[in-house]
Amino acid sequence: MTGLRSLLLSSAPLLRVSRVCFWDLRVSKRRARLSLSVQRRYTSEAFGLSSDHLSSGSDKYQQLKKYFVRRLKATYHRFHSIPDYSVVCGCHHVYFTKVDGIYRIDKRDRTPEPEQVLNLEHVSRADRRTRAESDERFQWTIQRIRLSPREKHLAATLKCCHTEELKCVVVRLGERIISILPPHYILLELQSVFSFEWATDDVLFYTTLEGLSSSSVFRLDLETEGSSKVTSVYQETQPDVFVEVALSRDRQILAINCNSRTSSEVMLIDVTKSHLEPFVIQPRQPGLLYHVEHWKGSLIILANTGPGQEYQVMQSPTSEPSRASWATLFVPDPDTPIKDMDVVGDYCLLVLKTPANELALGVMSLCNPKETYFIELPSWACAIETKKPGVAGQQDVLEFLLSSPVHPPVPFSLDPEKGLLLSDPGTQAHSESHRKYITTRLKACSQDGTSVPVTLLHAANVEDLSQAPLLVHVYGAYGRDLSMEFCPVRRFLLEQGWALAYCHIRGGGERGLSWHRQARVEGKRRGAEDLHACLQELFSSGVSSASLTALTACSAGAVPVAALCNWKPNMMRAATLQAPFLDVLGTMETAVRPLTVEDRDEWGDAVGNLHHRHIVASYCPLHNITPQRYPSMLLTAYSGDPRIPLEGVLKYTKYVKEAIHTHLNRKQNADCESAPSIVLNVRPGANHLGPEDFVQMLEEEAFKLAFLYTELNLDTPRPRRKRKR
Repeated sequence: MTGLRSLLLSSAPLLRVSRVCFWDLRVSKRRARLSLSVQRRYTSEAFGLSSDHLSSGSDKYQQLKKYFVRRLKATYHRFHSIPDYSVVCGCHHVYFTKVDGIYRIDKRDRTPEPEQVLNLEHVSRADRRTRAESDERFQWTIQRIRLSPREKHLAATLKCCHTEELKCVVVRLGERIISILPPHYILLELQSVFSFEWATDDVLFYTTLEGLSSSSVFRLDLETEGSSKVTSVYQETQPDVFVEVALSRDRQILAINCNSRTSSEVMLIDVTKSHLEPFVIQPRQPGLLYHVEHWKGSLIILANTGPGQEYQVMQSPTSEPSRASWATLFVPDPDTPIKDMDVVGDYCLLVLKTPANELALGVMSLCNPKETYFIELPSWACAIETKKPGVAGQQDVLEFLLSSPVHPPVPFSLDPEKGLLLSDPGTQAHSESHRKYITTRLKACSQDGTSVPVTLLHAANVEDLSQAPLLVHVYGAYGRDLSMEFCPVRRFLLEQGWALAYCHIRGGGERGLSWHRQARVEGKRRGAEDLHACLQELFSSGVSSASLTALTACSAGAVPVAALCNWKPNMMRAATLQAPFLDVLGTMETAVRPLTVEDRDEWGDAVGNLHHRHIVASYCPLHNITPQRYPSMLLTAYSGDPRIPLEGVLKYTKYVKEAIHTHLNRKQNADCESAPSIVLNVRPGANHLGPEDFVQMLEEEAFKLAFLYTELNLDTPRPRRKRKR
């Protein structure tokens, strides 16, 4: 389902592009968005931290870290075969990826033997520049795969393992016959490609990523004699607009989506015609967000023109696409926001959030919109991933995966015409976990009376969780939902008796567009207030206690966590912050930094608006540090991260340590009070959301667990004994 998700990803540059995942010794993180940028360098010596102390305070966790590396490796191995949608179906072949490249199997062969289409080692060999790079087995990992309509060409984006470098490789596909040329060979490589789609077998449209911006659309024409031509199709001039291309589900129109965080403009190309010229659906209007799908000569439009500026479904003829011709098809209930949309056959399928914050499907007949029905999904389902149909995929059935942080993905299929929702019987091996691990939905009352959803995952009954360690997850920014896909590390914690809480605070998108608007700019403090209310609700419900509670967040999610540490430091024992955004005021005052201009819609204009500056200064974690006892903190940063200035993390670490030192020196009984641990762990690389190499990721997660178990004074978990036969 590429509708609203496409729009949201474009307007929230803190995400990265999803890519193929292998959960074994080649595991990489899912649903990660690419972040390319010219790296800014900051020196740590200016803040009293030499390069030798960038991982200060980490020595005491090393032994326990080694133990958790072994335990996590075994946990990931248990889930190495969970289903995903990395397979691409062509007319005659099925394409899949391995660690060394792309392979395919002929569907017409009864005993198919995998055939390699792209060898990543060959790509790496041509690009090695240094001895260090040549020592790596493969330099590139596969991000996306797209097949041309009749399976003549394959295009795949590759990402460099050590940097944020990105390229697109175009492969000419052939049959297994004896010839001078190999059956498959690379025609050309395109640099810095972000999104791409085939319009015909010989025409590829793509966008490029420069720094953190995607503003250019190009057309690649592959000519008969092996030559090619690249022409410019569109150039966006607004600095806060992100551009990408996407193909409709019926593969008849190609959309050029030009989205900022507050407005949209979509151009369409009819790929069934020969001229392939784009035309504008609705010119940009301030505050208007919309996404377009195609159905039998009509446009099905998801637009925020509903009550309260929430999303509703509209329709217009392709010949008259402007807003004046939009007719309303479906308006959701005020407390049931639309999260995504797709068109399958003659039906419009909607992903909705119920008032209880559960996922549901809405099925609307496009032939008769009044024939709309709703399907409840399993109560444990927290995340949905829909399958993009291949060249030869089923167009009239929606296939999707349901999962939660502790429930592995389960395949489902929906036939909207028959109203049948089926699950894959081959996943019964994991059905025990769906019964054993409990999903409880809570609601916390925030300071202004707003009800804030909390998702609690646990193995024991709620009344038995008073002594359980609690890990609380937070985000709350950019209208982005808190990630709740399956994670083996979270499953491991639940198996060890932890409780996991996901606080859906305002600023995110869980409860619709208004949920985001309430915690933008002037309402940013509400995120920390919501988080405080969530912790109070958990404790009052008998779940854990402050001395057994740790908070975890990444990127902008660090703002409400660190703000609460300044405001109510006794509400938690520890916090782990990954690539944390801590110097909001300093960043928003420096317009030359990446994303600062477009981030003014989120955080405010700290330079041109004095009122905004006072608001940012009132909650900015770095500028509100005060002498007191802080919770223990693990701050993980990346030296080449283009989104989060390392300077702010270094300053924050130094100032918090100084504040704790001042606090302890002021107290007469300071000798009896142990100081909290403030651990700074600066890792090399430009990955904003952590390393993509499995071994490095495993070590980083193991270090976090070692930190949490040490700071919460927990006994080291022991592996379950194997039963004797």
